[in-house]
Amino acid sequence: MCALDGVCEGHSQVSPASSRAVFLEGVEEERAPETNLAPGRRLEPVHLHGVTDTSVHLVLPHERGEELVALGWAEAHQYEDFGTEYMVYGPRDTTEVDAVVSVVEESIAFARGA
Repeated sequence: MCALDGVCEGHSQVSPASSRAVFLEGVEEERAPETNLAPGRRLEPVHLHGVTDTSVHLVLPHERGEELVALGWAEAHQYEDFGTEYMVYGPRDTTEVDAVVSVVEESIAFARGA
């Protein structure tokens, strides 16, 4: 996830220290608060929970997030403010890793406004 083009890894601003945040290279500010897990701070559209959990919190357009909920891949973030914050379950195998990374890419595109 942190090897994707145009991102860099760092400490999450809103999750425990064991979590790893995805920041967008060269982008400090959010384009809209609903694209950031840490509204008003450095743009953090995604963070991965510790190595024993591997679930991911991220932002997505509400309709897409609800599709993932209906498919059993995600649930609304327990601290959602904008209806765009979701928790995607940790992958169980390599096929699911690819699926989760694809959703992370969608989140990054949403944060970029693409």
